[in-house]
Amino acid sequence: MSGHDPTPGSGMSGHDATPVAASWDELARTARHGPIDAEAESPIRQLLCFQLAATPYAVAIENVREIVRIGPITPIPRTEEHVRGVISLRGEMLEVIDLRPRLGLERIENTKDTRIVVVQDEEGRVAGLLVDRVREVLRIAEDAIGPAAAGDSQGLVSGLCVRDESFVSLLDLDRTLGGHDA
Repeated sequence: MSGHDPTPGSGMSGHDATPVAASWDELARTARHGPIDAEAESPIRQLLCFQLAATPYAVAIENVREIVRIGPITPIPRTEEHVRGVISLRGEMLEVIDLRPRLGLERIENTKDTRIVVVQDEEGRVAGLLVDRVREVLRIAEDAIGPAAAGDSQGLVSGLCVRDESFVSLLDLDRTLGGHDA
């Protein structure tokens, strides 16, 4: 047995001559802040993930005002197919956009899981997005979000990321809420 002292500051561990931290203070700093890495980590984005036709989509959490249960929606005559109508939310009139037809999917009847995700885009427009089901809030590294697929002719999807072995399409709210024929 070696007589080396394996405590911090001794410079070596007991038997294998492996360097150890110089002090308890250094160990505490490393545990608290993580090891110092020359490469900066990618910023984390939080995304609200929801489902449409068993496919996951997401919007940036900073654009989500709230999530509400489906209630009565008042239809608006002579509007585009994806404009389901309007709702009154605490006295504020909100347009409700059915994302299924907006994204080229078949419209379905509402279920107990159907929700309206109230969002606000960068230009301040507020609307409700009708979704099949809200799934979760994802925390994704910014560099894990790739470019959108080339097949999105409307430009409504701004990026893709992978979650649980499936792709999540990140919606571009400005285009989704903006000119409805983007």
